[in-house]
Amino acid sequence: MTELLIVGAGGFARETAQAALATGGFTLRGHLDDDPALHGTEVDGVPVLGDCDLVHALPRARVVICVGNVRDYAARARLVRRLGLPEERYATVVHPAASVSATSVVGPGSVLLAHCVLTAAVRVGAHVAVMPGTVLTHDDVIGDFATLAAGVRLGGHVRLGRGVYLASGTLVREGTTVGDWSLVGMGSGVLGDVPPGEVWVGSPARRLRAAPAPALAELDTRTAYAQGGPVR
Repeated sequence: MTELLIVGAGGFARETAQAALATGGFTLRGHLDDDPALHGTEVDGVPVLGDCDLVHALPRARVVICVGNVRDYAARARLVRRLGLPEERYATVVHPAASVSATSVVGPGSVLLAHCVLTAAVRVGAHVAVMPGTVLTHDDVIGDFATLAAGVRLGGHVRLGRGVYLASGTLVREGTTVGDWSLVGMGSGVLGDVPPGEVWVGSPARRLRAAPAPALAELDTRTAYAQGGPVR
């Protein structure tokens, strides 16, 4: 079986650990986290081995990065740049209760949790987090570092830009684009295009304010993703 290191030790990391075990294809080597208070402890029975840079000392293990939250959903992108790992070091974790069609593609470092559905010709980029019960329908394109929280539903031909965060229960109309690093609030209904770097909420969703500072910093950077650039 493949040894796996999970970068992060919070909620998403714990969920990914359980998904990896459920596949039967991974042996969990441990969590890595930059919080020194966690080093030497266990999370759900899985040891926290040390800080994130320990990935370089364990070259045989595959890696999945499971950090970030609604306040700083750009954390995965920063950590991928910092670690500088080649694409082949990254694992893709798909819970066995997820449904991924034969015509769909999931990029390296991405995680699909239980009861996700990818119906036909869906393209999911690298380091994407797809939470339970999310449905991606035909021809959707999900950019690198996007986060789709539980119960998100996308119509066909939706495009989510790099780093987009869709909170729980978001609905997105077919043919709609959500721009890079934008956030859509919980339970919102997106009926039209969302520009990059904004927070939209409500049903129908409307602009509330600019995206949080870490997301705007990612929007402003011109540094391409080291493993081949974002999904286009």
